[in-house]
Amino acid sequence: MNKYLSVNPEVSEALSAGKPVVALESTIISHGMPYPRNMETALNVERIIRENGAVPATICIIGGKLVAGATEEQIARLARGGSDIAKVSRRDLPIICARGLDGATTVATTMIIAAMAGIKVFATGGIGGVHRGAETTMDISADLEELAMTPVMVVCAGAKSILDLGLTLEYLETKGVPVVGYGTDELPAFYTRRSGFGVDCRVDTPEELAAIFRAKLDMGLRGGMLVGNPIPEEYSMDEKIINKAIDEAVEEAKRSGIHGKATTPFLLAKIKDLTGGDSLESNIMLVYNNARLAAKTAALLCGR
Repeated sequence: MNKYLSVNPEVSEALSAGKPVVALESTIISHGMPYPRNMETALNVERIIRENGAVPATICIIGGKLVAGATEEQIARLARGGSDIAKVSRRDLPIICARGLDGATTVATTMIIAAMAGIKVFATGGIGGVHRGAETTMDISADLEELAMTPVMVVCAGAKSILDLGLTLEYLETKGVPVVGYGTDELPAFYTRRSGFGVDCRVDTPEELAAIFRAKLDMGLRGGMLVGNPIPEEYSMDEKIINKAIDEAVEEAKRSGIHGKATTPFLLAKIKDLTGGDSLESNIMLVYNNARLAAKTAALLCGR
């Protein structure tokens, strides 16, 4: 057992008994939305996973320990800490752990800790990707590299359209990561259901998702699998409105010299302001939708 890893007893018992477990990230708690909506959303996501037959395991770092299955008290600690909590990707892990600090895990780091604990399915909002202008900035999310290395299925609403979605898919193709659309032939664009960029295949049931990922694991192929689950129609935003807000936010980030790991939180906060809060509500609803699908798929992977 990794000496830095702390697995919640409920999660450990579920894994030992072959029961389904779904990992959840914590950056969305500390950096994705304001308090107390972040706390409320995190607990609702855990409830939804339980209602759909799986055990939730919110991933985070508390006092230098890699936590797989945060308690309600630990979730509250992250929610109240907000942006004062370190946003932790792969490169940050040894520093945060050696110093005994708290950390909110990105998609990449959540995948790492989930894999350490033996969790195969992870539900999130959206993944990071290739940023616009990456041909000169080389700003490419570590999420993509982790998907190429770590055997975890990531259920998300696609990639945020603040990114270059075409280049993001090209990168994943180069790394051999299967990109599957749930009920869609296109990669969802987070706030909207369509992007114009095709996925590797479409599936229409959790049974198909489980079968594809099981085959990947059985063949011993390296890396994970990305599942694009579109935001429910009733919460999808108008493409013109959201794209206008994204363009304005990207331009302001450039003018303000925002770059690196500060980029996404800055852009999401700006987009929320520009859309009068509508983007935050859409964000919450798509996370709930992903949690349902992830729990159902995890149960089928366990033969339940």
